[in-house]
Amino acid sequence: MSEPTRRRILRHSALAGGTALAVATADAVPAFGRARPATAAVAAGRAAEGGLDAITVRPADSRYQELIRGTNQRWVGRPDYVRLVYSADQVVDAVREAVTAGKRVAVRSGGHCYEGFTTDPEIKVVIDLSELTDVSYDAGRRVFVVEPGAWLSDVYCALFKRWGVTLPGGSCPSVAAGGHIVGGGYGALSRMFGLTVDHLYGVEVVVVGKDGTVRKVVATRDSDDPDLRDLWWAHTGGGGGNFGIVTKYLLRTAGATGTDPSQLLPRPPAELLTSTVTWSWEGMTQAAFKRLVKNYGDWFAAHGTADSSCLDLFSQLKATHRSGGALLLVTQIDATRPNAQRDLDAFVAAVGKGVPVTPTTATQRLPFLHATRWPGFAGGDPTLRFEDKSAYMRASFPEDQLNAMYKHLTRTDYANPAALLLIAGYGGRINAVDADATAVAQRDSVMKLQYLAFWQDPAEDAKHLAWVREFYRDVYASTGGVPTPGRVTDGCFVNYADIDLSDPDHNKSGVPWHALYYKDNYPRLQKAKATWDPRGVLRHAQSVKPQA
Repeated sequence: MSEPTRRRILRHSALAGGTALAVATADAVPAFGRARPATAAVAAGRAAEGGLDAITVRPADSRYQELIRGTNQRWVGRPDYVRLVYSADQVVDAVREAVTAGKRVAVRSGGHCYEGFTTDPEIKVVIDLSELTDVSYDAGRRVFVVEPGAWLSDVYCALFKRWGVTLPGGSCPSVAAGGHIVGGGYGALSRMFGLTVDHLYGVEVVVVGKDGTVRKVVATRDSDDPDLRDLWWAHTGGGGGNFGIVTKYLLRTAGATGTDPSQLLPRPPAELLTSTVTWSWEGMTQAAFKRLVKNYGDWFAAHGTADSSCLDLFSQLKATHRSGGALLLVTQIDATRPNAQRDLDAFVAAVGKGVPVTPTTATQRLPFLHATRWPGFAGGDPTLRFEDKSAYMRASFPEDQLNAMYKHLTRTDYANPAALLLIAGYGGRINAVDADATAVAQRDSVMKLQYLAFWQDPAEDAKHLAWVREFYRDVYASTGGVPTPGRVTDGCFVNYADIDLSDPDHNKSGVPWHALYYKDNYPRLQKAKATWDPRGVLRHAQSVKPQA
């Protein structure tokens, strides 16, 4: 394969790993191109200056077109106005004004919602949190404070440069902390350190009471009040746009002691060893493809528990449509530990064992912050439209799933180099946490899958949607077209919102959408919803419904 061809494939298929209540987001979507939010340093400067007034942007304003859309260009809203806020008190004022006027509200932080939850025609006010970007340390509480508009790239940079710590979050640089954390949040360090919510100590949230009173509350895992503790718990994977508007995340690893901030969150590897292995579709028979994907699944099934070896190894297998030219295996491992190169080589050999196509391989040793921007995991084009569906895997791939994967990735009636199946390694220390300890119920899964297509022309929507839907339906044909919780699959990821899960034409399993996202944790989320958003001020097509 020529180097220009390899670069083209990487450019088309490089996706990132995980927006707050900016409502149901993404860990892996097109990343770049939107205006970069203010850095933490700028936000700190504003605080010193006394802050800025909130800004109301209406349709005649030149900024309006930028602020009514996110990264998925399929969804564009038409609210009466967008309120840009610079403080939690301004969020309170914005919510109070909208509630008093009877206007439907939506919230956006990074704009990475996979569905049109923030652009519904009934939404009249969008509260934009993208300027709430501070990353700081509160010595009194012994917590790191991350505001919802901070991009993950800026969160990693601030935490590491100032204190030498990090969060095990997603690898898409422009995803904001907002919905990423509340949805669970995972990324390249999660097999080592768990999910982002496993380090969530508390939240500051703007909520609306039954009488319409709008106020800020702080809920922590140490809250004495059980309702407040339920509010904290609901934000450990309950998804955006459900319970209130997060204005601050308070972060400290459970069990961390002392007052030294460098000991209160995970310390990442100083350097990562990265690898890109590329197999051409040319010569890739059905048997060879199935062997490659099954090898990958077998490895993570064998290394999915919290006491497994190589927890520092994270990988994505990107099986592009045949028109994309190649299948890519991108991997990172802690470069500073003994035998890192040996274990990386053994992993690559295990995935490629018995595959009669000779791959090309490129490796690189990168400092930690450089690795967070490595294009193997991060990248994308924010001018695109896309469709995404997800699945958790508890075991390796059965024969019927492998056959369906090959069928749709090699279809000759569909050609799109930016269409793919992305399989990410999962498990490890994620699976050391009980299923009900946080709202993320999938605590024994070993892989997470995305079925993706990207395109630009609105006239092609039907074609690309049909391919993704048919692909997904056929892979899970034995369970009603969706990955129901069971021996092999374990439902879907709430941050990869998928409205088709609510549609009986697409979900014929008899398992409701909320059981696919939340499993047995849904009733507790309903209780929190009834307590903290009884009027349903925050709602969308798949928001938590309060208990009757």
